[in-house]
Amino acid sequence: MELPTESVLLRIFIGESDRHGHLPLHEAIVLKARETHLAGATVLRGAMGFGRASRIHTSKVLALSTDLPVIIEIVDREEKINAFLPVLDGMMGGGLVTIEKARIIHYRTPPVP
Repeated sequence: MELPTESVLLRIFIGESDRHGHLPLHEAIVLKARETHLAGATVLRGAMGFGRASRIHTSKVLALSTDLPVIIEIVDREEKINAFLPVLDGMMGGGLVTIEKARIIHYRTPPVP
């Protein structure tokens, strides 16, 4: 798959305890992104953060949170990301979604030894 130099980055901010059906929401989103043939997705677990309610979520041992921040990043063509947004909207109850322009430097598979 070739990505154009000018693509977009979809960034989804949720909590790790968020769910979609029987799956963690981040897992359900990545599986749906794969099913819809988006270029790729990465899930990042945050060490600390807060959202709309201003409640701190942290991984510190003395204040262990059961709902750490999770960020899902997906880069693809703008039209494919835009087509994915209604699907995403139906999966999310809360959270934050952003889109920004991304310049692709390279997107390739490593050579087979």
